[in-house]
Amino acid sequence: MLHGGASSTWRWGQACGITVPVRPLFLPLVLLASMAAAQVIPDAPDAGFGAWLAEFRRGAVAKGLPADAVDATTAGLRYDPHVVALDRAQPDDSAWKPSVFATYLDRHLDAAKVARGRTVAASLAPELAAISARTGVPAAIILGIWGMESDFGFGSVGGFDVPRSLASLAYDGRRAALFTRELEAAVRIVAEHRATRAQLKGSWAGAMGQPQFLPSAFLANATDGDGDGRADIWASRADVAASIATYLQHAGWVRGERWGMRVQVPPRFDRDGIRNPVEPSTCIRPMRKHSRWLTIGEWRALGLTPMDAGAWPADATRATLIEPDGAGTPAYLTFDNYRALLDYNCSNFYALSVALLGDALE
Repeated sequence: MLHGGASSTWRWGQACGITVPVRPLFLPLVLLASMAAAQVIPDAPDAGFGAWLAEFRRGAVAKGLPADAVDATTAGLRYDPHVVALDRAQPDDSAWKPSVFATYLDRHLDAAKVARGRTVAASLAPELAAISARTGVPAAIILGIWGMESDFGFGSVGGFDVPRSLASLAYDGRRAALFTRELEAAVRIVAEHRATRAQLKGSWAGAMGQPQFLPSAFLANATDGDGDGRADIWASRADVAASIATYLQHAGWVRGERWGMRVQVPPRFDRDGIRNPVEPSTCIRPMRKHSRWLTIGEWRALGLTPMDAGAWPADATRATLIEPDGAGTPAYLTFDNYRALLDYNCSNFYALSVALLGDALE
């Protein structure tokens, strides 16, 4: 996860198109691919990166970060043009195109993932029970996040050197402030001996370990779940589970409440009457998909019915309606706890997938 969210829907972004000059059709595909790559990957800079790194060192030390930790974290760093190319390939708002939740769900939630989740849940049952009791976050939701982020540790968590990636992205300048702050957070991790310099491996954008925390999220949420005095989000399953739960607890997860539920919307339902008149200020595009808040009692009066087993929550519970693929497609009422899932990754597709995987594992 790019946290908070970076990103946060960028994690699921599609590579933008590359304009390639017209060439005869008999050119080898390898040559065409190399030509396209040459247009995307920026030329490696000259001494500018070294000068930027020296300035970063001065600024970090001025902010109170120990000079030896800054040096230990940044020693030998080189600019990585591949990382910058990957970042530039993320679509901006003008390139964004809607996609289909049903297709997304088919790709990210299948029977094999549910089976792996049940195996992990059984092997970690005492630890998950203790973590849930402490934080109020259900084991099923912890597992839902874990499964979507790294397939419970069975999937790739990235082999990029995180400080090198962050320094390259900060120097590139497109989101300089964000990645400079994250590089400073990586220095703090080393300075506080929260992890070794060698452990700082992750995605090209700096998300680390099985929960895919950016360094700032690691500092705020990484939790020792196995009692060894360290929070190892790369190798310790108990630490991964505890850290995810801590993140959601900090994001406002309310103990004893659900994330939401799937519902049936009656035919000829008046969607204009439930439209949210308030423009969202955060997580803007995903939140525009949500209706205004109504109570469960009001939703029931409008004719909505549950699609799954289980009783309605209390009539006073507030909820928003979301139909991710539009009117007439699967619909969900989401409660306040759903916002904690969006905080982890600002994407309705992601948050719903986490919730539905959790339901399958509950």
